[in-house]
Amino acid sequence: MDDENNKNGISYTLLYVVAYLHALLPFSVLYLLSDILFFLIYYLVRYRRKLVRRNLKNAFPEKSQKEIVKLEREFYHHLCDYFVETIKTLHLSDKEVSKRLKFENPEIFNRLTAKGKSCILSLGHYGNWEWVPSIVMHFQPGMKQGLVYKTLHNKAFDRLFLKIRSRFNSKPIEQVSVYRQMIRLQEAGERMVVGFLADQRPFRNNGQYWTTFLNQDTLVQTGMEKIANHLGCAVVYLDIKKVKRGHYVGKFFVISLDASREPDFVIMERYMRKLEETILSAPAYYLWSHNRWKFKKAVN
Repeated sequence: MDDENNKNGISYTLLYVVAYLHALLPFSVLYLLSDILFFLIYYLVRYRRKLVRRNLKNAFPEKSQKEIVKLEREFYHHLCDYFVETIKTLHLSDKEVSKRLKFENPEIFNRLTAKGKSCILSLGHYGNWEWVPSIVMHFQPGMKQGLVYKTLHNKAFDRLFLKIRSRFNSKPIEQVSVYRQMIRLQEAGERMVVGFLADQRPFRNNGQYWTTFLNQDTLVQTGMEKIANHLGCAVVYLDIKKVKRGHYVGKFFVISLDASREPDFVIMERYMRKLEETILSAPAYYLWSHNRWKFKKAVN
């Protein structure tokens, strides 16, 4: 066990040093590296190209082969940009991130948490979600921020991403413990905005709700709704637009003022519809390399 811990520690240290040295580079150089990375992963490694092509074809059956390939290439370009932007987070000032991710109505959280309740922020794997925790700069003093995450299999990468996601004083919360931690905060009278990336594929036995999403039967995670329902949280959706390379604008929409008053699956349905609107406005910036539609709905 000690040998394994030592190996993991060395791997993380090397990974962190390499990442931090890259983070010191200006964006102009990082985007040049992104272009090189695109050539490597798209043409040489061909990273998940069959999966991405299938997902795009199923989501947009009306598009021609030429249009699908164009969209596919745009996605991989953005994926490489997302990667270098995420690394840059390790050495990104508050002033710089405020220029690159602008929020139109961040005051919404101060209003929704005014009575001492926590709020849930729902978003998708769209644009650059790693910079979203910078919203904390717009919060009133004393309000905390958390981000639900799933532990990565590679321990070195897991530690690196936890470091990155803590950059804006955001607290990463492992998904299996988020409900308990929110209960403790509520009992202590503390307010918190907790971010959920709720568009991932659920475990088969955890899926209770199917909907049509991007032209396909889709099994939906319902954990976010259950937590919001039990705690009576407000639920907000973040719509992100990519203005240009390295620049985004976010706008918040209220999905529910009090989730405890909503019927089952209504919140998740509203969330999926808002996310679909975001994706359809500019499809290339969604995470098409995720095996979102692995599970198929049983035919009765």
